Amino acid sequence: MDEPRTWRELLGTIISDTHERQRLAEELGVTPTTLGRWVSGASDPRPQNLRLLLKALPQYREQLQELIQAEFEDFVTAPSDDSSLEIPAAFYARIFRARATTTEAMRYWSLSNLILQQALGQLDPDHMGMAVRVVRCMPPKEGKIRSLREWLGLGTPPWGGELEHKAMFLSAESLSGYVVSSCRPNAIQNIDEEHSLIPAHRDPHERSAAAHPILYAGRVAGCFLVSSTQPYYFLSQARLTLIQQYADLLALAFDPQEFYDPKDIELRVMPDQSIQRQYFMQFRRRVSEVMMEATRSGHSLNNLQAEQLVWQELEDKLLELSLRLN
Repeated sequence: MDEPRTWRELLGTIISDTHERQRLAEELGVTPTTLGRWVSGASDPRPQNLRLLLKALPQYREQLQELIQAEFEDFVTAPSDDSSLEIPAAFYARIFRARATTTEAMRYWSLSNLILQQALGQLDPDHMGMAVRVVRCMPPKEGKIRSLREWLGLGTPPWGGELEHKAMFLSAESLSGYVVSSCRPNAIQNIDEEHSLIPAHRDPHERSAAAHPILYAGRVAGCFLVSSTQPYYFLSQARLTLIQQYADLLALAFDPQEFYDPKDIELRVMPDQSIQRQYFMQFRRRVSEVMMEATRSGHSLNNLQAEQLVWQELEDKLLELSLRLN
């Protein structure tokens, strides 16, 4: 079957299914006849209806958006008036309460999850496609931070819900690496055009990205990384300010000793994601082995401690591999 040449042609194929036609009409608040008029070119939808169409058809989002912008060059996927974006006061109170009542062992996971859920809902209210991640410094070796790792993440389609199982090591050549090393926020508005700062570990769905360092008393623990399927999604100063505010909130999830002096950040190059995944396949098995080895030697390790040791092993192996490959 030939690829559709216009968004109208693609929509016509989709609504040839009567059930899908009715579903779209209900979600967009229009009649099935109106959908037919869009397909035939007898009328043009309003920009808001086009945005709702993208939201209602996530499986066609990228293709549909490209075809829409081919006809309507000024079309933007999100309203430009987001100057009122701010974190609700009630959410600040919720975080402060959670920090006061959560056990020390659970504080990072509990607070980070709450913050990521709120950030994702506020930064991508129309579910156009976004991933939010906490990127942390790996513990130092010989006093230096050699890499970063994605520790926690959430997403809306085409990303999955929880992204922890897809976590990767990031390094000097990534956007996160640049932001952590410089302790300054940065954004890439169109990854397909901005070749100089393209993260080497770019997600295939990512079209724009922004990151803000997680700071405390002039020291850095990592960064808050936000990726969008939409190019130019972070042109808005209001969105960038919101990302900064969530990064500041995330700092509450960390222990003071998890923040490092910027002069100790010496990130190295990591292999590509496809290579990293091969090493991660046996991660759980290796964690179990480490715990059993500790028990046999008369020591006790909990799951979190064993995981940390395995991540450090993997960091060593991947950095060594990167040196051989380069």
